[in-house]
Order: sequence, then structure tokens, then C-alpha cells
Amino acid sequence: MATEMLYDIRGASRFFQRGPSTVRALDSVDLTIRAGELVALVGPSGSGKTTLLQLLGALDRPTEGTVTFEGRDLAGLGDGELADLRLRTFGFVFQQFNLIPTLTALDNVEAAIAPAGLDDGDVRSRSLSLLEEVGLADRASHLPSHLSGGEQQRVAIARAVIHEPKVVLADEPTGNLDLETANHVLDLLQNSCRRRNATLIMATHSREVAGLATRVLAIRNSLVEETGA
Repeated sequence: MATEMLYDIRGASRFFQRGPSTVRALDSVDLTIRAGELVALVGPSGSGKTTLLQLLGALDRPTEGTVTFEGRDLAGLGDGELADLRLRTFGFVFQQFNLIPTLTALDNVEAAIAPAGLDDGDVRSRSLSLLEEVGLADRASHLPSHLSGGEQQRVAIARAVIHEPKVVLADEPTGNLDLETANHVLDLLQNSCRRRNATLIMATHSREVAGLATRVLAIRNSLVEETGA
């Protein structure tokens, strides 16, 4: 049985103006991504990895071309539709963790699903279950400032998958972690996605991280090149 097509990207470019100059962050990208893939985006800083993730996660629109998700051109959706898509379909993990510093680990996870309008008791039980899944049940009441970098990233993983996303987009998820902690966090991220049949797309500088992928896409000079796995 054929694997479901998630993304069909045709001629997608993203340009930015810096004074009189045009910066070509991505240039005429053609790409398809199917459900269940673990895709690594590799390339030097400034090559366009984060820009591509932002397009895939409906956080930005292409200057030219199309980014189609499940048959819908993301650029043709309204702001409300895009916000709903991000809430229900995409999960995000960032290098800087992006936790709310004044909220506990539990509150940070709950905040990700609060807009979905679920019963408070359901939100609490799902959040606690996910913190247990990532090994942080005993740290639920701690603020981010009282958690290690690895613990903060584990909270971020729980936050990213609480709404059972179809796609998890991770931007350098181990960039601020030591090697041992990074390996543990990657295992958790992969396992969390696998349990939910979520497609995982990661931008990374790390050869070790790329080596875990089923598919590797190299981004050089704003162009995307398939390199295998």
C-alpha cells in the first residue's frame, strides 16, 4: 500500500529584502515528503534549513511557488486556518526550548493544548501522562530555570506531541545539549513520534543526528539536494 503523501512542494522560493539587496534563503525547491518519514535537513548555518522548516510548519509563506500539505496550498489558507493547522497538526521543537519561564513544566505542556477547548481534567491527565513518558513526572511542578537543558528539551517534546500531531518539526533540537544528553533526547523524540505515527523532520548540523534519519536532504546555497540516508 502506498504511503500517504503529506507535502508536495513545487518551485518554492523565499526571498528577503535587506536594504537594496535580495537574500535568497531558498530557491526553487521541489520536494515531496510522505507520512512516516524521518527526514534530516543538513547544511551550514544560513543555508535555509530553518526557512524550509518554517514553510513546512505554516509559519511563513513562500515568495514564489507552492507548499501543499495534504492537498491544500498553505499560502492559500487564511490566518485562522493556518493557526488551527499549527495547533492541531504540527508540533514544534526548538533549539532554545522556548518554554514560558513563569510556568511550571506541567503548565508549559498544558498551555500547548489549552486553545483546543478540551476539558480541564483531560488536559491535566494528558499532560501528566506525557511528562511521565519523557521521564519528568517528578519534575512537573518545577519552573524551567530549575530544570537542566536536557530536561527542558524533554518538556518541549511533551509539549510538541500532546495534541497528537501528524508532523513534528524540530530545529536543531540537540544543538544546546552535550552528546550524552542529546542522544537521550533524540531517542525520546523518535519514540514519541513513532508511538503517534508522526512524521519527524529535523534541521541539524550533527552527522550523528542525520545518521538516524531514513532520508537526508542537504541544503546548500539555498538549494535542496537529496543525499539518501
